[in-house]
Amino acid sequence: MLLGASLSTLDRSSFVFFELYYLLRISREKKSGIEKPSILKTFHFKFSKTKGGVVEVSSQGRSDSGIESDLSSYEAACRNDSTLQQFDATLHQRTNDVIGTLAANMGVQALSFDSLKEVTGCVFETNQEVVKIILECQRDIWNNPDLFSLVEEYFDNTKKTLEFCTALQNCLKRARNNQLIIQLAVKNFEEEVGLQVGDDERKFVKTLEELRKFKAAEEPFTKEFFILFDSVRRQQELMLRKLVSRKRKLDKKMESLKTWRRVSNVLFVATFVSVLIFSVVAAAIAAPPVVTALAGAMAVPIGSVGKWCNWLWKRYENELQGQKELIIGMEIGSCITIYDMENIKVLISRLEIEMESLLHNADFAVREEDAVKLAINEIKGKLEAFMKTIEELGRQAENCSRDIRMARTVVLQKMMKRSGNSSTGDSPWEV
Repeated sequence: MLLGASLSTLDRSSFVFFELYYLLRISREKKSGIEKPSILKTFHFKFSKTKGGVVEVSSQGRSDSGIESDLSSYEAACRNDSTLQQFDATLHQRTNDVIGTLAANMGVQALSFDSLKEVTGCVFETNQEVVKIILECQRDIWNNPDLFSLVEEYFDNTKKTLEFCTALQNCLKRARNNQLIIQLAVKNFEEEVGLQVGDDERKFVKTLEELRKFKAAEEPFTKEFFILFDSVRRQQELMLRKLVSRKRKLDKKMESLKTWRRVSNVLFVATFVSVLIFSVVAAAIAAPPVVTALAGAMAVPIGSVGKWCNWLWKRYENELQGQKELIIGMEIGSCITIYDMENIKVLISRLEIEMESLLHNADFAVREEDAVKLAINEIKGKLEAFMKTIEELGRQAENCSRDIRMARTVVLQKMMKRSGNSSTGDSPWEV
């Protein structure tokens, strides 16, 4: 609907009279204590052509369905948004001042320089208000350099956790070597126990030799390993806290999507009022071609601004949703890693206890060689549990490594999806 084009043939005196009528009505409503209407309710009118081509101005009638919907939306938004109320009140006052200035010059064929200055000043100040609100929203929405830093930190932490898993596998190799030594000691005992040797001291030579090797073997879990374990666990816990905090912020932003409603309404009402002001200018100076063209050009965004703002609002929502999915992916990965590491910690503690018990029995057998049978029987009873714990710990290490790689893959896929949506997202202007 080209509102400006319709105004190009508007009868000047009828239009100005219409505006003055509304200004007087507003004045009476203020004195009567009636709630002040919004700027769009005040200047809501209908344009239609008669058979003779003369434009009629009416404050009643059925408006274009698209504009009517936007007007209703703006009215509702004004009631619920204090920022929009302030914007509306400021715009209301500016527009009234401009209309009043133009109405005072209704008997003059050309507007004075001061009148034109006030008109252009009003439009400029209105545009500045729009820019201010949009920039505030942009700063809140798109400026998130910490997100990339958070993703980098996540991948750095997962890399260190994978290094921990590698270190754990090395520890398990040493534990399995110790397991082989103690198994060989038991095997030698079974062979030597049946030997008929008069000297008991020489009867379990091979068994005692393997037990001494077991005692002298390197401990599976070194001090450096536990330092690495504690460091990785702290990093994962810190990462999880950061992700939870970030997700809460995103949840708040998701709940505050009315920001884009504010932007949409501000853009719409600013364009609407700008068209109104330039239309009055066109009417006041008999619509010279330049002003008529300007009014017509400004009328076009009224039809498109709704579509554009809805696209922008949807883009914001998609951006937040994409960020949230990315954060949730990293959060789930961190939770699984922490859970895996807790299980690893439990199994390591159990393995250390079992290892200590085997060492105690081996030491007892070496010191008290006449008690080799008793010590080996104790070792045989505990060896199975020791071997089972090593296998469980090995599976847990593999699970942890697999879960980390899977989580990294999921996060990378979400990042690629988000990047693709950002670069190839449909524009409202694309056909």
